[in-house]
Formats: sequence, structure tokens, C-alpha cells
Amino acid sequence: MNITVYLGSSEGARPLYREGAARLGQWLGEQGHTLVYGGSRTGLMGALADAALAHGAPVIGVEPAFFVESEVQHPGLTELIVTDTMAERQRRMIELGDAFIAFPGGLGTLQEITEVMVLSKLSRIQKPFCFLNLDGYYEPLRACFAHMAAEGFLDPVWAGAIRFTAGVEELAAVIGAAPR
Repeated sequence: MNITVYLGSSEGARPLYREGAARLGQWLGEQGHTLVYGGSRTGLMGALADAALAHGAPVIGVEPAFFVESEVQHPGLTELIVTDTMAERQRRMIELGDAFIAFPGGLGTLQEITEVMVLSKLSRIQKPFCFLNLDGYYEPLRACFAHMAAEGFLDPVWAGAIRFTAGVEELAAVIGAAPR
């Protein structure tokens, strides 16, 4: 499978994020998956790509031209796809992915996985997604989804079916069972 992973281009505040990104990259390689991600060599993105490559996973980076001009792309990518805009980057990452994982990250991560969720909810794509809820990182978001459902803005059944995994070990089961 091509697995699109959204995650931070910074390290985060705790070493467990880098360790988790490396473990995810290892898992992708061990499972024979291809990593699709934002293409950066920095932060968690770099740690994920390094580990995926070290464990034999093909790695496709998707970056807008202005990132390439800043030379932030990972030097070991199997393939680099250059887009004109961030919106085009996001669209390509969705087209390429067979499944989507939101690893801890910031606004970009949240924006990207939200687009996948909206397309899924509107039945525009039928591809699984999940949140890798490392050390409870996404618990506030899970509570937000429950609040949206309680207030009548999100279907409670759909909201309750959004998958959160505590670690990489759960991904194989969840990728095939995430809401569509």
C-alpha cells in the first residue's frame, strides 16, 4: 500500500515523537508499504523518511516548488514530486495514498488530515485513515469530535468510528477498518 503520513517538520517537545516516527518508518518498511509524505528532511518528517528508507520502503516526497528552492527536501527520496502550490501538494498526496495516518504534528498536519476526513465523510474517497495517538497526543481532538457530535454538527456514529491508535503495532488492523 501507499501510506500517506502527515506529521510535523519539527521535532516536537519530547524525544518520544522522534522515536515514534522512526518506529513508524521501520514498520512501513517491514510491511512492504510505500511512504508518501511531505518530502522534508527536517524534524519528524526526516526521522520518518530515514527509518523507512533504512528498512527498505520506497519513499515518495511531495513538495511545492518553494520548498524545493529552500532545499528542505530529503536527499534520499525514491521519488520527488514537485507541485506549484500547497493545495496541489495536498491533492497529490491524497491521490497517491491508499490509506492515511495523522502522526503528531501541527497546523499543517491537522489541515491535511481534515481534508481527508471531509472527503471521506462526503464519500468522495473511500480510503481508510487514522490518528496515531502517540502518548495521548490526539485526545483533545477526540474530545472535540465528541463535542461536535453532541452539539449536532457531526454524525455521532461517524465521529465514534474515527480510529485512534496508541502505537504502530495497531496500525495493520486499523488501516483496514477506519471509517470510509
